[in-house]
Amino acid sequence: MSSDILSFIIFLPAIVAFGLMLTTRDVNTIRNIAFLTTTVILALVLKIYIEFEPSAGMQFVTNVPWIESYGIHYYVGLDGFSLTILMMIAVLIPTAYLLLWEGKTKGYWINMLLVQAGVTGTLLSLDVILFYFFWEVMLLPVFLMIGAYGFGDKVATTIKVTVYTMAGSLLMFVAIAYLGVAYHTEFGEWSFAYNELVKITTLDYTTQVWLFLAFLAAFAIKIPLFPLHTWIMETYKNAPTGAVFLLSSIMAKLGVYAIVRFMIPIFPEIYVEFSIYFVAIGIFGLVYFGIAAFMQDDIKRMFAYASASHLSLIAAGIFSLNEYGINGALYLIIAHAISTGALFLLVGLIHEQTGFKTMKDLGGIASQAPVFTFIFAIMLFANVGLPGTNGFVSELLIIFGIYEFNHILGYVAATTVIIGASYMLWMFQKAILQDRPEGSAVLKMRDLKIKEIIAFIPWVILVFLMGLYPDIFIDKFEPTVTHYLQDILHIGATK
Repeated sequence: MSSDILSFIIFLPAIVAFGLMLTTRDVNTIRNIAFLTTTVILALVLKIYIEFEPSAGMQFVTNVPWIESYGIHYYVGLDGFSLTILMMIAVLIPTAYLLLWEGKTKGYWINMLLVQAGVTGTLLSLDVILFYFFWEVMLLPVFLMIGAYGFGDKVATTIKVTVYTMAGSLLMFVAIAYLGVAYHTEFGEWSFAYNELVKITTLDYTTQVWLFLAFLAAFAIKIPLFPLHTWIMETYKNAPTGAVFLLSSIMAKLGVYAIVRFMIPIFPEIYVEFSIYFVAIGIFGLVYFGIAAFMQDDIKRMFAYASASHLSLIAAGIFSLNEYGINGALYLIIAHAISTGALFLLVGLIHEQTGFKTMKDLGGIASQAPVFTFIFAIMLFANVGLPGTNGFVSELLIIFGIYEFNHILGYVAATTVIIGASYMLWMFQKAILQDRPEGSAVLKMRDLKIKEIIAFIPWVILVFLMGLYPDIFIDKFEPTVTHYLQDILHIGATK
């Protein structure tokens, strides 16, 4: 197995982006080359997925000095957890290109490539300084996309999301620097590799708590968790469709990923001690965001709250301290990325075609665009957890995990997931299925084009394949979950 393949996957989009920036202004050429680049990456990730041997250890590792005097390395690799998210990114991005095909500019496609480089580097980094570098790199192109191609008060939206994310990032950087100094003080050398930082033994309890919370602030803003969520609603409403897709389907998941990758092994005792609070916060967010979604007329704002509600459930699963909950949370990361990403892209098509995105202005779409409606329904039912879909498997595992963690919270989680089904079905009926009021102008909504149908085929297949045969996917990351529970947290895994 070649260790260089991960570096190629990380840097190819950035190299192509800068090359296109300097060599051509033709939008169609840029779009086509960008799409080809993402398909090459998909082929390479499929190769990795096939060759990957399920285990708790890192594979395809590259570890070379970067800033050697401070022990900072270019250190990348993957295990079953990061492999699963890498596969999700590799599948979703090129197919999303087909749905964003028309009417985009040179800068749009170049920023899409740069975001892919940033998120992949973030996912595969095992040195926390390298992780921080890519964490910041992936944000800048999204800010540019919102500011340049967004709607409404896009400048204020860009400033707000920038302030939020930079505040969290600065707290994380302070925590990273503190850990590096602590490691140097204890061992007499510098290192920022996460598997070295776990060896630090000199931090007192209060310091560990503050460092834990500093990391968590950055990741909770990105997810987002209550009460650090207030940037997300206007951002999703005013951002262009591509940026919303990247934020909701991919970048939010990296916040959850980072909790598992770095916070659990570096602060295992604090993670266990505080788990009850974050499970409770997650369930509260599930209910709070679900009720808020009910109150929205703008579909993008509704989906923003719906996404935050599902991500709160994922967070509750991550902190549930058992195999059911953590497996379910990791599975819901993928399931939610597929269904929510598809729904945001479909709403983007509605907005482009009709000029509207509020339920009171929509209606009659099903009669004009039956294929569009069919795909919309599949993704909506996956989002609400209909049996047979990937959403059902993941939500069921999380509920089992929360119940095992705390029976009362488990009952609350089981009864409140119905909120999501209620507002989603209400929106589908009002905006898509029912006819427009008598005397209203007929909306002009075309059906999906062939390339758009082709783009959705892998998404639909994954919805049902993950729903009917979950072991195909869970087997890849389950050894990693077992390793975290038994070897790091010293908790007996329940199979």
